[in-house]
Amino acid sequence: MMQTPIIRTENLIKIYQDGTVALRGVSISIRKGEIVGLLGENGAGKTTLVKILAGILKPTDGKIYVNGNEVRIRNSKHALDLGIGLVQQHFSLIDNMTVLENIILGKEESSLFSTLKLKRHRERIQELIEKTGLQVPLDVEVGLLPVGLKQRVEILKVLYKGVDILILDEPTTFLTPHEVNELFTFLRKLVSYGKTVVFISHKIKEVLSITDRIIVMRNGKIVKELPTKDATPEVLASLMIGEKSVQQINQAIEIKEAQSTGSKEPVMVVRNLRVRNDLGVESVRGVSFELFPGEIFGVAGVEGNGQDELVEAIVGMRPPIDGEIIINGEKIDKHNPILTYSKGVSYIPGDRDRFGIILQFNVKENTFLSRQWEREFLGKLSSIKWSLVSELAKKIVERFKIVAPSINTLAKSLSGGNRQRLLVGRELTKKSKIIIAVHPTRGLDIASTEYIQSLLLQAKKEGRSVFLVSADLDEVLKLSDRIAVMYEGKFLAVKPKAEYTLEEIGLLMGGIKK
Repeated sequence: MMQTPIIRTENLIKIYQDGTVALRGVSISIRKGEIVGLLGENGAGKTTLVKILAGILKPTDGKIYVNGNEVRIRNSKHALDLGIGLVQQHFSLIDNMTVLENIILGKEESSLFSTLKLKRHRERIQELIEKTGLQVPLDVEVGLLPVGLKQRVEILKVLYKGVDILILDEPTTFLTPHEVNELFTFLRKLVSYGKTVVFISHKIKEVLSITDRIIVMRNGKIVKELPTKDATPEVLASLMIGEKSVQQINQAIEIKEAQSTGSKEPVMVVRNLRVRNDLGVESVRGVSFELFPGEIFGVAGVEGNGQDELVEAIVGMRPPIDGEIIINGEKIDKHNPILTYSKGVSYIPGDRDRFGIILQFNVKENTFLSRQWEREFLGKLSSIKWSLVSELAKKIVERFKIVAPSINTLAKSLSGGNRQRLLVGRELTKKSKIIIAVHPTRGLDIASTEYIQSLLLQAKKEGRSVFLVSADLDEVLKLSDRIAVMYEGKFLAVKPKAEYTLEEIGLLMGGIKK
């Protein structure tokens, strides 16, 4: 008799309010006592799927079955009651509470922290620690723990609620190799007790080493399910990315080659750059590259591999711990954005509403942001020449086809696409030789995406240099002259686009270098 799946989904669809289709009829079955790998690029739909299973999101359509019974998961507590627990990439722990307090938080008992209750909880949690091997100091505040131990606390917190299915979303992102090995040892022990693990990752090596079965997602769909023993790195890389070749992508968009500027002197040089993230972990590890006039240098890779910290260091938002940044021949010793901008750098951040524009400012005011050192807009005593700013704002609205009632319209009233056009328009109209563009078309419709990509290609044609970071591999391939593939804080390869194959890029993005 065939075993009833512990979880089964049937034609799950998820459409977000902005119209983004994240899941397109996803049907999967997960059996008791197995480790299932959920593999795919950013935007494949992995996290959306497991957030639905964990009760954080609700599906637009489709069915979910737990132990053969159809359920409508109302919220995360309901999911836990059904035996489904999710450990997200970004932890939900309270730093100023102890490990013990964090683990028992959420248990619905009166007088939760009474002496007697705490003693009982401590005994049960200690038993769980001995059983799983996840050693943690129960009386230490969570905020004092390193990342690896915080993850253990998060896992213990979920297991203490009695779940049968443990879902881990990119669990190795901030772990050392030794901590990864310890995690894998624990997961194997966990399934030996009859638990089930769903392991979400983009790292091909890890998925091959820890899972029993692999489900590959792309563009909101399941493209393949296969036993791990039948999988190879090459097959998985191809499934993740698709069969399109670089040549097919270029033919489809009919890119015209930029005119060569004839200059061989780089406009930006980065040497042996090392940068820590907010958790104090070194997330950029010895990155070096040169950016030349009239080229687009693309950085490919799954998000969370150090791209954000690299860009923040280059633009002066995050001080490096070692290395050099040279812009237009001048070494940058003081790290702040205003100094970087004044050296001829335009910056299109990935999170436009947080770092690019101010939603409470109008179009005109947002046009002036990051132009404070441009003397043509400043009068006596550094007063702002608003008449000139207004003229510029009107030109940007017209040239970049921004749909806005007037330049006095608040940015928060604009659509996402028009906010992005405003940001791109402001940065491209600055007198800068270098453009740093991070996810410049994320979340935009096809028309806005193609328009902004055409602007970056035009900037290149004018002899300007573009440093492009994008999680959209098609975009990197479409726009770039040279491509670096970033993995775990390092550039695993840097070479002209034409020298790559899709398979090679896919392998490098998964951390496999031949």
